[in-house]
Amino acid sequence: MQHVLEPQRGRAWVESPYMRSLIAGGLAGTTVDLSLYPLDTLKTRLQSSSGFASTGGFTGIYRGVGSALIGSAPGAALFFITYDSLKRALLLKPAPARNIEGKPYSDAAARGGGGEALVHMVAASVGEVAACAVRVPTEVVKQRAQASQHPSSAAALTHILAQRHAHGVAHVWRELYRGWSITVIREVPFTVIQFPLWEALKRWRRNRTGKPQVSGLEGGLLGSVAGAVAAGVTTPLDVLKTRMMLAKEKQPMFDMLSVILRESGPRAFFAGIGPRVGWISAGGAIFLGSYQWASNTLRGAEES
Repeated sequence: MQHVLEPQRGRAWVESPYMRSLIAGGLAGTTVDLSLYPLDTLKTRLQSSSGFASTGGFTGIYRGVGSALIGSAPGAALFFITYDSLKRALLLKPAPARNIEGKPYSDAAARGGGGEALVHMVAASVGEVAACAVRVPTEVVKQRAQASQHPSSAAALTHILAQRHAHGVAHVWRELYRGWSITVIREVPFTVIQFPLWEALKRWRRNRTGKPQVSGLEGGLLGSVAGAVAAGVTTPLDVLKTRMMLAKEKQPMFDMLSVILRESGPRAFFAGIGPRVGWISAGGAIFLGSYQWASNTLRGAEES
């Protein structure tokens, strides 16, 4: 009897949509952050006000990787649990609307046109805000190590935590969440572009092939396109976020905006756009492709 029940318990565990989001999201986050970490380091150094060479140039490109190892899985898992849960809840459709003759309207009319895109925007935005609870402290620690302000992510974290003796716990909390507002302001527009575009491209691909799911490879290729578009549009917000996180003293967002414009000019807002678009384009392929593959595998969908 025990041998019969154990597979059933394992199957129910995998079939849980929350568990699928947790496992697939955590796998996707860790995979993309580790594989593309050098590009992220170069992008951070290009955007630093201290300059590329003085922050390390091409040396020590894995500096700060420890914080990425710790923060990637929970941050991505939290995003996908929130995103998938809201998407499922909001896309539950009532009985098809019917016209005066008692016949159902077309599928597009019943959905309300762009209703699905709006759902994807809302779900992804809320998911990003939730993920930032993990992502922002990870980014602060990681980027200070990447910019050679500290020799490692552990040293950067220790330096921040040590400030509680002189400034109190509230100050440490503010330091760990420095750049929270601009990170959210950057991530929400990015997500509003990337995920509805990715979902639309997947829907287009499913209609072309007649299959219920795209494969992991297809999901990755479509994710690369969606990520590249979103990355290019939101580069100025990414520059602003990086400068705020690397500043020696905490500064309001609009003050930092004025400083960048005064000292470096508008072109500074597109610093690192090449590595950012390249990194996120490749990252979209790895992140969304591995998520699609893991989700399909856990669901039992075929990967042909």
